[in-house]
This record gives sequence, structure tokens and C-alpha cells, in this order.
Amino acid sequence: MHLSTHNWMRAEPLAVTLKRIKKYGYESIEISGEPTQYDVNETRSLLKEHGIRCWGAVTLTLGERNLAARDEGQRARSVDYVKSVITMVSELDGEIVTLVPATVGKVVPDGTEEEEWRWVVDATRECFAHAQKRGVRIAVEPLNRFETYFFNRAAQALALADAVSPECGVCLDAFHLNIEEEDMYEAIRLAGKRLFDFHVADNNRFAAGLGQLDWPKIIGTLKEIGYDGAVTNEFVAPVDRTPASKYPDMVERNPVDIPPEQLKFIQDHGSSLLTEKFYDDQMRITAETILPLIR
Repeated sequence: MHLSTHNWMRAEPLAVTLKRIKKYGYESIEISGEPTQYDVNETRSLLKEHGIRCWGAVTLTLGERNLAARDEGQRARSVDYVKSVITMVSELDGEIVTLVPATVGKVVPDGTEEEEWRWVVDATRECFAHAQKRGVRIAVEPLNRFETYFFNRAAQALALADAVSPECGVCLDAFHLNIEEEDMYEAIRLAGKRLFDFHVADNNRFAAGLGQLDWPKIIGTLKEIGYDGAVTNEFVAPVDRTPASKYPDMVERNPVDIPPEQLKFIQDHGSSLLTEKFYDDQMRITAETILPLIR
């Protein structure tokens, strides 16, 4: 196992992120799934300069992006988007694309269970075929019920992976597992060799170590199943707007340029634009919690 991180949680130049995570012992990055934001040659150069490899990317399934959409054109455009993320990861020598099939934040289905399952399976198969051609693995990720109605548990993600291919895997996230699973450790065991990626944030979605999750037991269970991939930092710090706030200086008041879609994604996840110091602290705390357990 090695320590990785997402970078969508704060809008900052990639070079700044890479310098920061190298300092704390991260080995790789799951780059934000917005291929139009990254020049491949420039990004490859930055990764090499800072000694960080691309582990993969997560699809930012926002707005009209939805593999479960009734509209055939919308589904086709969503497939094209996922393929573009796969291509970007391939060109950056990455290994994994974490796929969230339905729009994050969408809570009303477009069709019956049978219709949506058919749409999603067909669309995911098309994405998977492209991934195989590009040498990238697909890991289907379940989110909690407040972020998607489509599926929320490891068994459901495995059902989609099984419908696509024995070589399609899943990604699990400790924060979502803690909400949705009867036993999060059994969910990890259920995924077994099909677990291709693992995301971490504590039960309050702050950095690992700032909540109640049992990180020695979580990492121990990953070792038990022989997991040898990334443990990827994905905190989404909820902003406290009351006088009870423990972190009064966490919100960035003078943000750098950020695409509206990315800002909406961050805000929809219960967060806001974070100050550099607060963000840096969260990166450090995750590393200090996880690294001693995976070494």
C-alpha cells in the first residue's frame, strides 16, 4: 500500500499541490477528473519534477453527467466524458479510474430499476472496453445515500462490476462505508481481490485521525485481504458558520480562479474553498495517521 490523495478539494495550481504532498510522504495523486484543465505534457513534467506518480482519477459526475440518464444523448455524452478521463489517466501513466455512475446529488431516478440498470450496465461496459484498450482499470464507487440514490454499499457496486466484467473492480471509501454498511470491515472483505482503490476520510469527513474511525483496524483489514493499492486522502471539511466553529480561519475569502462546476461540487459536498493553512494541516494529519499503519 501507499499513500495518495485527490486534489479536487482545493483550487490551487497542481505544482503547489505536488510540492505539498511530497513534503508529507504521499507517493501518488488521483487527479481531478476534468481533462480539459490539464495539459498532459505539462502535467507529466510536473509529476516527474516532484517525484509523484499519477495513480489515477475520479470522475466528477456533476451536472448533466449521468450514466443512468433516461436521455440517450445525455448518456452518450456522459460515456464520452468518462472515456476522456480514462484517456487522460492513460496518458499520465496512471492505473485507476474511480467511476461514480450517477450524478452526485441526484436523488430522483429517471426510470424503473430495470431500465436504469440496463442503461448503467451498457454505459459502463462501453467505458470499461475503452479502459481495457488504454490499459486502465475501472473501479466502481458507491457513495452514501445523501449523495446518490443509485447505490450506496459495496455489494451493490460489486453487482455492477460483475455485470460489466470479472476484471472490473470497486473502490470503497471509509466515510461512505461508515454510513451505509452494517459492518464496514466485512464490506472490505467482501470486495476482496476486486478492491482496486480505497479512499479515506474520518467519520466527520475531516482528515483521517480527526474523528472516531478505527484506522488501525481499517488498514489491518486491507492488509488481511492482500490489498496493495493506494490509500487515497479525500477529506471534505464541513464549514461551521456559527460562533461554535473550531476552525474560524478555514474558509478562503479571496479565492483563486475556480471553474463554477468545481466550486459547485465542493459546495455540494458540504464544504467551501479552504485556506491554504487549513488544507495543509488536513493533508499533514492524514499522512501522520495513515503512513505509520501502512509501512
